[in-house]
Amino acid sequence: MAIIHKATLSPTKLELIADYLPTQPWFIQDGEPEVIGAYRFDDPAGEVGIETHVVAAGERVYQIPLSYRGHELGGASEWLIGTMEHSVLGKRWVYDACGDPVYVKALATAILTGQKEAALLVDGEAEPRPSTVTVKGSGTLDGGVPGLSASAPVSGSGVTIIDAGSLRLKVNRVVDVAADAAVNTAAAPELHAELALHGSWAGLDNPVELASVIRD
Repeated sequence: MAIIHKATLSPTKLELIADYLPTQPWFIQDGEPEVIGAYRFDDPAGEVGIETHVVAAGERVYQIPLSYRGHELGGASEWLIGTMEHSVLGKRWVYDACGDPVYVKALATAILTGQKEAALLVDGEAEPRPSTVTVKGSGTLDGGVPGLSASAPVSGSGVTIIDAGSLRLKVNRVVDVAADAAVNTAAAPELHAELALHGSWAGLDNPVELASVIRD
């Protein structure tokens, strides 16, 4: 369960994302970024906010995982997007989450165990809100995920590769909506045999692949 506070953010998440995107090798400037939706994972320790934004810019769709921390993450300065003032939580350090081990663990867990996105409970509201992006891993692992070690992710050609020791993950930065639109993962699971995370949002006919485990 992800707890969402009713708060004012300065700068906003979209402002941070809009400044960050042009610095990335997988981004092509084509129109102003607009958020399609987002999904969250839980941090079991309750310390790190994990939120992935799906953003459109021109005709392309991008995936931007962010992590929000109350303190700087040591050794991750190159993945720092910026800081924001949160009217409830105070100063927050915002990272490209591919460089945050808490996100890496959460993503691996979702893919390997078939987990869905975290439920969203807004502070002061009795019922959870629906997520604007829904996701689900294709794995069926019944138990803990393997131990993961930290390593510097490498980005290029529309993806980021995270070598986490016992596991290599691929995060699709550019979401290939056209290629996946004709494939219904529920009706044709054999076409998506690899372990992956698929996502859906308003306007899509079928789920698209957002991340996967790389098999050597």
